[in-house]
This record gives sequence, structure tokens and C-alpha cells, in this order.
Amino acid sequence: MPNKKAKRGPRLSFKDMMKNLKRLLGYLWKYYPAQFVLVIVTILLSTLANAIGSLYMGQITDFIAGNNISFLPILDFFNGANGVSYGAIGDNEWFRILGELTAMMAIVYFIGAAANYAYQRMTAVMSQGVQKRIRDALFEKMESLPLSYFDSRSHGDIMSVYTNDIDSLREMMSRAVPMIVSSLATMTVVLIVMFIQSWLLTLVVLGFFVIILIVMSYVTKQSAKYFIAQQRALAKADGYIEELTTGQKVIKVFNYEERAKMGFNELNENLCRYTTSAQRFSSILGPITNNIGNLQFAVIALIGAYGVINNINGVTIGVIVSFLSLSKGFINPVAMVSQQINTITMALAGAERIFALIDEKSELDEGYVTLVYAKEDENGNPVETNERTGRWAWKHPHGDGSVSYTWLKGKITFHDVDFSYTPGKQILHHVTLWAKPGQKVAFVGPTGAGKTTITNLINRFYDIEDGKIRYDDININKIKKADLRRSLGMVLQDTALFTGTVKENIAYGNPDATDEQIVEAAKLANADNFIRMLPKGYDTMLTNAGAGLSQGQRQLLSIARCAVANPPVMILDEATSSIDSRTEKLVQQGMDAIMKGRTVFVIAHRLSTIQNSDAIMVLERGSIIERGNHEDLLKQQGKYYQLYTGGQMKAKANE
Repeated sequence: MPNKKAKRGPRLSFKDMMKNLKRLLGYLWKYYPAQFVLVIVTILLSTLANAIGSLYMGQITDFIAGNNISFLPILDFFNGANGVSYGAIGDNEWFRILGELTAMMAIVYFIGAAANYAYQRMTAVMSQGVQKRIRDALFEKMESLPLSYFDSRSHGDIMSVYTNDIDSLREMMSRAVPMIVSSLATMTVVLIVMFIQSWLLTLVVLGFFVIILIVMSYVTKQSAKYFIAQQRALAKADGYIEELTTGQKVIKVFNYEERAKMGFNELNENLCRYTTSAQRFSSILGPITNNIGNLQFAVIALIGAYGVINNINGVTIGVIVSFLSLSKGFINPVAMVSQQINTITMALAGAERIFALIDEKSELDEGYVTLVYAKEDENGNPVETNERTGRWAWKHPHGDGSVSYTWLKGKITFHDVDFSYTPGKQILHHVTLWAKPGQKVAFVGPTGAGKTTITNLINRFYDIEDGKIRYDDININKIKKADLRRSLGMVLQDTALFTGTVKENIAYGNPDATDEQIVEAAKLANADNFIRMLPKGYDTMLTNAGAGLSQGQRQLLSIARCAVANPPVMILDEATSSIDSRTEKLVQQGMDAIMKGRTVFVIAHRLSTIQNSDAIMVLERGSIIERGNHEDLLKQQGKYYQLYTGGQMKAKANE
């Protein structure tokens, strides 16, 4: 069970909330400066129209009651008269003035309605536009983040930023912010008009306003922390659901349903508790504010009536009618603001997570050596070309402005490399190895020995702590990551297929590949036969990570994807682990054709697939304990011998 501190939920400081709000408004000002100003203008115009309309209502009331009425100079339609007395005009004139007052009030309210419509429409466009740009920024940042970011976070938690947090921003920017700006403008204008009408009744309104502020401050402070906790609890629940949805087969196999439900119930209980607490405080604010407003109405009517009877401060029936409308226009915005405070709090809590992702440090790339297509000059040296020649060269700029080119050969060396994913837990210890151009190097060893880690370091998915990794005698830190990875083809144990056709999934390795090249790659990987048996062949649509295909078929597509990329260096991480022995032999023939002339790193538990390797590295606990070819290692009768003979015995037992 969560402790008391967890139960109260994490807090977001006022300073952080203001910083996030300022940043959000910065998006509005950056992309919609003209619309932003127009929204402010139309909000003020709508506010003024409502206030002036209330004045007309009071004047119409006084005019009908027979009291003298006065007009603001800009609204005086009566030949500059300072006032009109009921007793000084005839019936026809009386109806004419009443008609003009009513018509003017209608015009003012119409202008207010038009301004209100205009700012609501512009606000919708602005809020959706800002959301789009924030999503763009999120996705752009996500694509630049290092692999370690995704390894350390739940995918569902990341998805929650795109869905729940962005949606809370939409609610705030499309409704809450315009409402608060409108409310503040309304309160300012109405307060001025009320002081002009009657300072005595204005003091009554301000007294009730102070009471509402005290109540609002307490309630919103209590609900804010729960709304923040609600967003974070929702992200955790989303992450758990995403994880268990992906692992449904495992859950079924191991009868883990009840435990899975217990885990979800605990997360859902936390979410329910935070949401209930937030809504409890949030829902009582409106009724409290409305009831205080109703009490204010009664007090204004009572004091106003006393002022009319005793002619205090020039209070008239029209003033009371106008004041009741104005006080409502002053208190209602307070109620609306109080109701939107929680929406804003929740949105700013979401903004904290959004900006935390946007502010994450992008993957550093200090490299300057690039990979280019090249052809030979008359001396056999590489010359850069835009043609896809199938040959590559490293383009190395120098400090004096000159550029040199060297052929990509595929020589990779590790010099005394140390590495750990987390400080204090070293994974690789003083690893030294080399792969000559065109060699096939295999890594074997128990799970967790560091085999996949070595291949991750070649790709610079992670950076080493100590030592050197060189590619064609170039420190890989000097090679731009995109160019480094472009030279490396990878077939992973866990296949990743995307929504799209079979053809599009294979072309992921080379978006410029022709249909003929895609088919040739599929044939090389022995995937062509099963692809043609699909309903639409290469145009068959794959969804849900290729759920309609077997694991082996998905792996074959992954191999075909690597084949169409035609990389100079290949990394095969358990590439045939999901393929049966018969298919494996066929695929291995295709793989041998793909690997011909390339430097290849292979990770395999089936030692039969690596017997023809030029060098085999045996790893244990992050160190290379044996190295050599298949025959040499068998003669040593060490760890490799144990693994090989143990595998042979197991294979015979299975037969």
C-alpha cells in the first residue's frame, strides 16, 4: 500500500507552473502573434459590450420608472443633452427614446456576441495549431533521443504524454485560458463601471469577492496536488496496460491473469483515489461560489432598497437593476476562473511531463567523418559520386579545409574496452578484439555475457567508458552516427514490423529500392515463397507488428530488410533463432550470399550456424575467455568445447 506521502501525491511548485504557462503562451505568441493580439482585443470588446449593455438596462429601467437618466457622451443621441426627464417629454417622444435605448442596447449586445464568436473561433484554431507544433516537437525530440532513454522508460508512459497530457493542454488552451482572460477583463471593466454607478454597493461586492477568494484559495490548493498526482498515476496505469497487452500470450501460458489483475487493481485504485480526491474538492467550488453570489444578490438588493428609500449615494431602482446584473458579471467570472484553475493545474502538470521530454538531452554526435558513395579514379583511389555505385568511402575533412577519402573496408577493432549501463555495474571488462575486412566473427557464451552489448557499442547505441573502438582505423567517435549506422546492417532477435505492406517493410532498409531489388532481397532471405502465398503478395498489408505471420516469417522479412540495405558490415543477433532447422539451412545459404565480401558479426546460441566463422569469441561475465576458429577451440577443450559437445548431446537426445 502507498505510504502517506505517496497518498497525498507529488507537488508541482507554483514557480514551475508559471514557467510552464509562460512557455505555452510563448508558443501562441511565436506562431500566432496577430491572432493572439486580435483575441485579446475581441475579448476586451466582448467584455465592454456586456458592461455597457448592463448600463443600458439600468437606464431603461430608470427611464420607465420616471427617473432622470444620463448618458455617456459617446452614447448621447439626444442633441448633447445632459439628461432627459420623464416629465419633460410627450408620449411619442417617450416611446422614441425608449426604442432608441432598446435598439442601442441590442446593438451593443450584438457586437459583444460577434466579438465573442470571433475570439472563440480564433482560439480553437490557435489551440489546435499549438498542439500540432508541440506534437511535432515531441516526435522530433523522441527521434533524436538515445536508445537508453527508451530502455529506462515504459512505452505506455511515453504514449501517455502524447495522449493524456496533450489532451489536457487542449482543454486548457481552447477553454480555460480564454475564459480566464475574458473573466479578468470582465471583472476589471465591471469593477470600474460599478464604482461609477455606486461606490457603496461596489464595496459590498468587493467584500463578498474577498470571501470567495479565501474559499477558492483553500479549495484549489487542495485539489491541485491531486490533479497532478492523477496525471502521473494515469501514465503509470497506461504503461502497465500497454505492457500487459503486449504480453498477453505469456500471461495466458503462465496463468498470470489473477496476479495481473491484482497489479492493475492496485494502480487503478491509486488513480481512482487521486481522481476522487481531486474531483471532490473541484466539484464543491462551483456550488460554494454560486451560493455566495446568491447571498450577495440578496444583500445588494437589501442595501440598494434602503439607499433608494433614503436617497443615499444617488441609488435608484435602475442602479440596483444595473448593479445586480453587473455584480453577477463580476462574481460569475470568479466562479468560472475557480472552476478552470483545476483544468489549468492538470494541464500544467501534463506540460511538465511534455517539456521534460522535449528538454531531454538529444543523442550527442560530435562526429565529422561521413560516408559517401565512391568510384575509383585512374590511380584506384576513391572519388566521391552521387551514383549508387555499391562502393563506399569515408570522407574525412581536415582543419586546413582539405578533404581526404579512404575506402570503407570493414575493419573493426576494440582496444581494452570497458562499459557499464549503470555506474558501478560494469558489463564489459577490458575487451580487445578485431575483425578484418570480410571476416565473419561470432560471439558465443551464456545469456548476460555481453554479446549483444558489444554489437550495441559498434552502433554507438551506447558510448564506452574507457578504451577505443576503431572502424577502418578511425575512432568511431569521429564518425557521424547516422553514417556509422548506415554502414551497418542489423538483424535482431526481436523483429519489428510496421503498419504497411510487405514491400514497404522490406524497403525500410533502403527506401529507394526498386521492386526488383526488394524481390531479389526476399529471395536471398528465402522469404519470396511465403510472401507470394499471402493474399496480395508483396502488397499484403501488415498490421499489429505482423500479427498474421509466424515468428519465423517475421524474422525472414527482417533478414530481407537487411539484405536490401546492402550494408558493408552486418550484425546478426540471433537472426535465425525463430526459424526451424530445415528453413534455417535454406536461409543460411542466402545469408552466406549476403555476407560474402562483408565483415559480419554473428551472435548465435546454435553453434552449428557459426562453425564456418573466421573467428569465434567466447564471452563469460563480460570478458573474452577464448578466441579462435571452430577447430582450434575444440582442440582447447575449454568453454567452447563444453558448449559444443553439450549442444551435440542435446541435439541427439531430441532426435
